[in-house]
Amino acid sequence: MTFKASQEFMAELLGTMVLILFGCGVVAMVVLFQSTDPVIPGQIVNGGYTNITLGWGFAVLMGIFIAGTISGAHLNPAVTIALALTGRFPWAKAPHYIAGQFLGAFLGAAIVFAVYHAKWLGFDPQLDNTTGIFSTFPAVPGFWPGFIDQVVGTALLMGLILAIGDKLNNAAGSAWGALAVAFVVMAIGISFGGMHGYAINPARDLGPRLFALVAGFRNTGFENGVWVVPVIGPIVGAIVGALIYDTFIGRPLLRAGEALPGTKGTDPAYNVEHQR
Repeated sequence: MTFKASQEFMAELLGTMVLILFGCGVVAMVVLFQSTDPVIPGQIVNGGYTNITLGWGFAVLMGIFIAGTISGAHLNPAVTIALALTGRFPWAKAPHYIAGQFLGAFLGAAIVFAVYHAKWLGFDPQLDNTTGIFSTFPAVPGFWPGFIDQVVGTALLMGLILAIGDKLNNAAGSAWGALAVAFVVMAIGISFGGMHGYAINPARDLGPRLFALVAGFRNTGFENGVWVVPVIGPIVGAIVGALIYDTFIGRPLLRAGEALPGTKGTDPAYNVEHQR
């Protein structure tokens, strides 16, 4: 199937918007609905960080379901750039994919704020302390701790996306790939979420952060450069992850597949065994 650029743009926009609706929505649930009388933290009454990791994983899954057939559901500029850099995706399409991703993230944040507006103003009337519902902030001050975290997290994401989608590595990937990618995001959040909130996606972080700025939130991260890390780090990490996968897994599998006759998309040892 062939789709127009406008259709791909809308698929990325809607897919990323759904991603943000569920993702930022679960963070809003945990943060805004803490009990004050008696004081019960949101992490107890609303699932806390466990719910956040589950919510973001399911958010990715739903975004893929929306956009997957038309655009491939990149939903992430870092993924788009890494796919283009490794020759899997045409550079000519990157601008409208990335534009759709950022606009979808911005709109998703706006809708989350509209849904929770009354509760939000009751919880944080000056909008001083809740930009973290939309975007990520570092646990440790400075550029490098968060940057290293984002590079590692996004390298894992990109490498595993390629592993899941590589038919020579995973013949059944098309059947359960969306769920597998959702599990990858959950795993990254569970294992590496503390240092910088595991943005691993420039649009997921910057789009909602821009909305927070426009909506009048304070302490948005633009005043001190915090916004830079979850933009640059994921792009570098996705490129690193793609190159590592191609060098050590993808190309060896491709060479083995080309050299051996028989069924493709399986372990080359299977083909060797069945030639005897």
